[in-house]
Amino acid sequence: MRYLLFIAGMGGLLYGIDVGIIAGALPYLESTASVAWKLSAQQLSFIVAAVLLGSVLSSLFAGAIADAIGRRWAMVLAGALFTASIPLIALSDGYVPLLLGRLLQGISGGLIGVVVPLYLAECLHAEKRGRGAALFQLLLTIGLVAAALIGLVQAQSVDSATQAAQALPEAARATAIFDAKDHAWRSIFWMCLTPGLVFTFGSALLAESPRWLVQRGRVDAARAALLRTRSAADAESELRDMQAAAGMAAARAGAGTTTAPADDRLLSRRYVLPFLLACLVLACTQATGINSVLAYVVNILNQAGLPGATANMADVGLKLLNAIMTVVAVLLVDRKGRKFLLMLGSGGIVVSLLAAGLLFRSTEAEQRDVSAIVAAQAQGNTLSLRLDAPTLQALGAPASAGGTPQLLTVAYSYGPFTNVQTRRSDDPALPAMVLSRDDTVQPDSVIGAFFRRLHLNPFADPAAGRDAPLRIEQAHISALPSVAHGWQVTLAICLFVASFAVGPGVCVWLALSELMPTRIRSNGMSIALLVNQFVSTTIAAVFLPTVGQHGYAAMFFFWAGCTVVYFLAATFLLPETKGKTLEEIEAHFAGAGAR
Repeated sequence: MRYLLFIAGMGGLLYGIDVGIIAGALPYLESTASVAWKLSAQQLSFIVAAVLLGSVLSSLFAGAIADAIGRRWAMVLAGALFTASIPLIALSDGYVPLLLGRLLQGISGGLIGVVVPLYLAECLHAEKRGRGAALFQLLLTIGLVAAALIGLVQAQSVDSATQAAQALPEAARATAIFDAKDHAWRSIFWMCLTPGLVFTFGSALLAESPRWLVQRGRVDAARAALLRTRSAADAESELRDMQAAAGMAAARAGAGTTTAPADDRLLSRRYVLPFLLACLVLACTQATGINSVLAYVVNILNQAGLPGATANMADVGLKLLNAIMTVVAVLLVDRKGRKFLLMLGSGGIVVSLLAAGLLFRSTEAEQRDVSAIVAAQAQGNTLSLRLDAPTLQALGAPASAGGTPQLLTVAYSYGPFTNVQTRRSDDPALPAMVLSRDDTVQPDSVIGAFFRRLHLNPFADPAAGRDAPLRIEQAHISALPSVAHGWQVTLAICLFVASFAVGPGVCVWLALSELMPTRIRSNGMSIALLVNQFVSTTIAAVFLPTVGQHGYAAMFFFWAGCTVVYFLAATFLLPETKGKTLEEIEAHFAGAGAR
């Protein structure tokens, strides 16, 4: 049992690393890749969202894979894919290999997100199932902590390199800082290789799920698997329930025949209610914005007013709080129940998101529109400016050395191709903001050209941007928020993370595995997780362009509105499932469907 929980927990650890590792790497990736590879804000968002998109893709097939090769070997496959993604990312020399590596990590995460909770639900006794799923979430949060600590170590290394470079000439200083940041984000990914190897080889030594074995008619093997974690009497009792649920049980008192349910379609009347409820819970979980907050938290706190490594330290604190509150949830989930924790957590999330939105709104209201001034500095269809003293003076901002640092945000377009760039006046390297057609209008890909011929490609056509003039959509400058404001936003996000950990963080995996009846569990979980990851991917992909155009407050208010729906669903639609076997939960929904 300890070994089973340890390896399953390592799956949660990898899932947490999948989600959290980009937060520490993104500021350095943005500083170097956007210069060396000319990446746009949309491409950076795609790099963040690629993990989530990979999860969407693998979620389509995770249930089928788990049914075909078994839960154990599906876990081995997930670990192997994660392990292979690390060198692909860390050694990448351009946008495409980096994106492919992140996509591979996402495919691994999607498999883990389906198969590990499925494996735990099918292997653990009803009285321990809640804590088992909570342990998966706990190790997930520890994975987030580990990712944040790795980011903090590299942030301190970059700060040290920046300080050491101050005595160098300007060109040498910029090169030294660039090299330190490039080394930092690559090292962050290299340090994630070990847990991938542990999970991969550890999963190969696990026993197979007894319920999968029963579905394959391997009753003796299922009995042996149950006896590893249960008494003989409990094992026989549960085995009989599994056989009955699978339509395999024979009459006990005499001769009898096995009768399978007549309608086993996913959307048959007996299955549609629990399936749709699970999809709703998983969609609302991602609509809180949790994955985007965790992925962009260092950027968010930087924009809120916390400098450099301080934001990374706050990130570590947030991830530690997440782990601590998950321990609280582990202790409460089988005592207070899933419904109570979801109501408590979603209510706290609404309050925290509204607080963060109002804090950002108070600073974003002080932005000054400098669109005309920025546009006037363009030369033809190209613009290059450095946020130095003369530029600050031209923009009407204080340029004194002791003044408040200024933040310039420019949203621009070449026809249908848009991008957003930001610069801070206190950046030691003080890189120039360069707006050019070559860096913004992306060439068409083979896939893009194929779908465009079918009139199905949703992305912009390079031909439409080839001759389009530079247009400054928005340009705002404002004083960087104070450090005190940054800590206020940090407190609001702390409440958000704590509320999520106590409620949705743990209960979402239980909802995913408990609400689905046995006959549709693997495929139903795949589709529900697909909905989950589609929502998460969409939010992550539009995050940077949205905050560049409309500010952070708009995103936080949108997430708060979605979480209100979550609270209402938990209050009025979700049944309590604590202490019930999977077969008892299935019988509850079968009765509701019959009524």
